[in-house]
Amino acid sequence: MTDFEQRIGYEFKDKGLLKEALTHSSFVGGKNRHSNERLEFLGDSVLSVVVSKYLFENLKDKPEGQLTKLRASIVCEHALFPFAQKINLGDEILLGKGEENTGGRRRKSILADAFEALIAAIYLDGGLEAASAFILPFIPPIEQLRSGKLLIGDYKTILQEIIQQNPEEKVVYELADESGAAHSKTFTSNVLLNGQVIGTGTGLSKKDSEQSAAKEALKLMGYETN
Repeated sequence: MTDFEQRIGYEFKDKGLLKEALTHSSFVGGKNRHSNERLEFLGDSVLSVVVSKYLFENLKDKPEGQLTKLRASIVCEHALFPFAQKINLGDEILLGKGEENTGGRRRKSILADAFEALIAAIYLDGGLEAASAFILPFIPPIEQLRSGKLLIGDYKTILQEIIQQNPEEKVVYELADESGAAHSKTFTSNVLLNGQVIGTGTGLSKKDSEQSAAKEALKLMGYETN
């Protein structure tokens, strides 16, 4: 068993599946035949099934709409990124030189996609039970999901849903700063409520910095975030 297999708690019978899951398209010149793109497609569905079943069985008092929102917050890119970080997935991905040199190992989309590809590889190698055993430890405890205090995922959407309860309130985002070389910039954004800054965040893209700003705003408003 490799160090990475020990880290994820699963030993592959077919090591080729693991390699494919960890191979970004840039490593094979943009061809998806040997990259993790097809596995990512399958992994997204497997993840959705496992999370849906978990929520359905453990939150019997929640209506369909709330279950849908909870599932969306758990399976979106912004939630999968920290999941991937927990297993140091970025250290294992095979990247082309271009992605390597521009911070691909820290890029949210690349790590989230590889996490879904890894789920698919485990599913194909060991079945749904093995995939579920891998996924379930990443899902927040059910009591936290039931309480609604733990917010994960698309912080901008969550913040907007909270603010729009008061129609007169308006949230906007503005870019406050950008620094670094052209291939590895860092962005800083503010989120403003009626013209007043309520959160500031940084990221490797403008989109990520806005998510960080929204997350900080939620914290300052008293909401717990993952």
